[in-house]
Amino acid sequence: MDGVLFDSMPNHAYAWSHAMTDFGLKMEPEEVYMNEGRTGKGTINILSNRYWGRDATDEEVQQIYDAKSSLFNTLPEAQPMPGAMDLLNKVRAQGLMRVIVTGSATHALLDRVNAAFPGIFSSELMVTAFDVQHGKPHPEPYLMGLKKANISASEAIVVENAPLGIQAARAAGIFTIAVNTGPLPDSVLLDAGANLVMPSMPYLADHWEEIGKLKN
Repeated sequence: MDGVLFDSMPNHAYAWSHAMTDFGLKMEPEEVYMNEGRTGKGTINILSNRYWGRDATDEEVQQIYDAKSSLFNTLPEAQPMPGAMDLLNKVRAQGLMRVIVTGSATHALLDRVNAAFPGIFSSELMVTAFDVQHGKPHPEPYLMGLKKANISASEAIVVENAPLGIQAARAAGIFTIAVNTGPLPDSVLLDAGANLVMPSMPYLADHWEEIGKLKN
């Protein structure tokens, strides 16, 4: 979702890096992109082990995550990613199911998605942090997506922008297209296992039919 459907990763990078610093945990914005898709607790514990030598307590995790969320909510609302609606319209026109697999734990997620992409997604075909025990890069989120769609890995295509999401999708056995909407070099996305790397969502939308033939 973030970095694919919405141009929200700059806000997340700013909020995470500044909130962590306030707790003595230095986190560069680029590291936020590297850890995108990980659960909030998992991200916090990477930093707490680096600087404190231990996992954060549940109370500390909640304090840090609340601080991050509060800061994030002060930033301008992220807009839909350019090219995302064009791609989704092509996918819908082909009669393909659209499944969201996100690490988000926001209860208002479907309302936000429906407002930006009306008629595209349904709650039945959405995997969030509430649905899984293990976040990305574990394959469970994408395996759950396959289960909800009642399809096999060979019938699916994943569109991802984050290294951890790519690893999760590939571990689930799914053909994965990386769209580089952030500051990471293409090599990072390829090293994570992406089958293809696209430079933008509009580019992917423009070449969707060609890619479908290549995948088949």
